This record gives sequence, C-alpha cells and structure tokens, in this order.
Amino acid sequence: MTHTIVVDRCTDPDNPDGTVVTSRMITEDDTVYGEGDILIDVTYSSLNYKDALALRGTKGVARTLPLVPGIDACGTVVDSDSDRFAPGDRVVVNGAGLGETRAGGYTGKLRVDSASTVHIPESISTLRSAAIGTAGFTAALSVDALTGAGVSPQDGPILVTGATGGVGTTAILLLASLGFDIVAATGRVAEHSDMLRELGAAEIIDRAELAEPGRPLQSERYAGAVDTAGSHTLVNVLAQVRWGGAVTACGLAHGADLPGTVMPFILRAVKLLGINSVDAPPELRERAWKLLSEHLDQAALDRVTTIRPLSSVAQAGEELLAGKLAGRTVIDLSA
Repeated sequence: MTHTIVVDRCTDPDNPDGTVVTSRMITEDDTVYGEGDILIDVTYSSLNYKDALALRGTKGVARTLPLVPGIDACGTVVDSDSDRFAPGDRVVVNGAGLGETRAGGYTGKLRVDSASTVHIPESISTLRSAAIGTAGFTAALSVDALTGAGVSPQDGPILVTGATGGVGTTAILLLASLGFDIVAATGRVAEHSDMLRELGAAEIIDRAELAEPGRPLQSERYAGAVDTAGSHTLVNVLAQVRWGGAVTACGLAHGADLPGTVMPFILRAVKLLGINSVDAPPELRERAWKLLSEHLDQAALDRVTTIRPLSSVAQAGEELLAGKLAGRTVIDLSA
C-alpha cells in the first residue's frame, strides 16, 4: 500500500466559472508514478519552498496538473535498467524536474532517471539525506563553487543570506567545517541568533541592512557570499565583497530582479556564480554529495531537522510560506 499527495484543479462550487487547486492524500495499491530507468521505494522526501508553492498549485512551479509534488526523493532501488544502480542501493534524487514538470517524491513508488540519481554516501543515513535534500545539495554546490573560484578562509568572512532556511543552515555548517568565518543575515535576529551561532555563524545581521537600494560600491566586508535572496539584497552583497571575491546566487526570496551596476565586476573583479541544482550534471551532483559526506556536521543537522508525516505536508507547506518554519523539514512517507 502506498500513500501519495496529488495536487489537482477542481471546480469551485461557490464560483462555477472559476477553479481552485486542491492538495489531497490518496492511498493506492502499488501505483507507480514518473518515468525513468530506475524504480525506487521512496521512504523520505523533504519540504522546500518550491514544494510549498507546488502544494498550492502555483504556476511556474507546478507546471503540470495533476502533479505529485516533492523535489526530493530518497529511498531504495527495487528495479533498475541502469548499469550504475542495482536493487537494494540507497539513492537520492534532487531537483531534475521532480515535483515541477514530473511526479515527485511525495509518493511511495517513483520512477526516476539514473542520470539525476546519486548513491547516498555510506556515512549518511537515508533520513539524513532527506534532511539535506535539495536545499543542502544547493548549499553544497554553492560552497563548492566558492572554493572553486579561489575563495579561502584566510581571505575574510563569508556572508550567508536567508540564513535560517535550508540552503542557509547547511551552507553555514559546511563553511564552518572548512574553517570560514561566517556572517549570517536573517529577518529573525532575536528569534534565531542562538541557533545560527550553534551552527557556526560568528556574527548575525538583520537582513533589513541589505534590503534597500544602496551605493554601487560600499565598504569591502566579505571575501564572498552565498545568496538566496536576489534583488537589492544581492546587489548590496556584491557591493560589499572584496576585490577578487565571489558570490553565488541560487534563489529569489527577495525578488528576481537585479537592480545594480557593473561596478563590482569591473572595479573589484567580483565574480557572480549562478547555482542551478535542478539541472546539475552527474559530476557536480557526485561532487556535492562527496562534500556533504566529508564536511557536514550531521549531529548539528539533526538539531535543526523536524520530521513530519506525509499527511501533514500541506499544512507544513503553509507554515513554511508564512515564515513559521526554520531549518529542515523531512517528510516521512511511511507516516
């Protein structure tokens, strides 16, 4: 018996000319969703910002209806046409269109493409792989990009925006393990400063300091940054990065616009590095999970992880969108 969350459109009884999007949990016998050369038994997924939007049927995220949300799928291979995977292998899939253009991880049985699938490292449990999820995977890609661009701990502090979110918390853990000094930006300084310091942040600032339009070049504070916000936040971050530094951009929580100038690039040689976890090629996926297996403080990850049953995922999604959740939320497919 499998359990599945399906988002679909139905007629609004109070408005016959309109429609509403509903999320419902269904129970089916051995129903398999998705397409691909691997069949997995999904034991855990996670809740990300995209998932919360997909549960509402938001256009641009839920690109087809009906849809099984869940941009992460973690479980065990039960059938494989790929030479890379065999029944019994523990695997994780992040992004790759799951929960957006194709069925995602909020179902017990799922077919996926081997090209987007990674063996879960032996040092990481299946549950923790879900706690890491796309957010942690994106954080690992971001940290890998920073170090690949030549940013090192002796160059100065790293700024992490959206610090209490999934990307932010994992990025802090990884950067701390690598020896970086970290400045964390959050809109909930009083509420989450203690948690962020426990993760490894040396300083906490209010995100409001970065939210308004600023000068094209500002005081040089950071050797680099992991940005999840975009818009004026990212522009101000770029303006505060030292000569030769680098900034990764993986989100648009503040906005999709980039209302800045080229001054940081042509006068300070700052590098802006785009991070795309959805379409990352296999070699980047493997490298990111290797980084996570070697440098993620899993005990610290546990302290910021909450496990919720699949039956409560729609409610959890609304809590996330309302800013009531911090850290990582694992969705247990067996509950």
